Amino acid sequence: MKFRGGGKAPARAAAVALMLIVMTTLAACSATKPAPDVTFTTLSGRKVAMQDLRGKVVIVNFWATTCAVCVKEMPDMARVYQRFHDRGFELVAVAMRYDPPNRVLDFVGGEKLPFSVALDPLGQIEAAFGGVPGTPTTFIIDKRGEIVQRIVGAADFPRLHTLLDAKLRETT
Repeated sequence: MKFRGGGKAPARAAAVALMLIVMTTLAACSATKPAPDVTFTTLSGRKVAMQDLRGKVVIVNFWATTCAVCVKEMPDMARVYQRFHDRGFELVAVAMRYDPPNRVLDFVGGEKLPFSVALDPLGQIEAAFGGVPGTPTTFIIDKRGEIVQRIVGAADFPRLHTLLDAKLRETT
């Protein structure tokens, strides 16, 4: 099949797709909404309920070991956790349902991640958050339990630090 305009059609299609992702992300983040009432099961079997995290600023990061951006981002997420944890911050990394649990365990053990890592074998947590268009997808939740931002793709860590610092200074 030949496209008019030479090889520009695929590039235009990619640009339009990227613009739609950005617009969708911005629209999703323009108003806060309550975080879903889910319970995470960590790799160690510990249960962490979203309700129990009220009063803290929380990141819920959906990721996969097969996602190069996710793997590259994990050391930065560990530094975010270490920087803000003592101020009332928590981070839960949720492995996607298609990620083999043994691969997740190996990765987490090798990286010595300091935060909670949960499995979502049936995709129920992902569905409760409204679906994940791609990995990584990161939700920032304030002390009141409201989703204040959704980031699809790599996080801009300086901006993330600024947002977390501001949210941690807020009173409930």
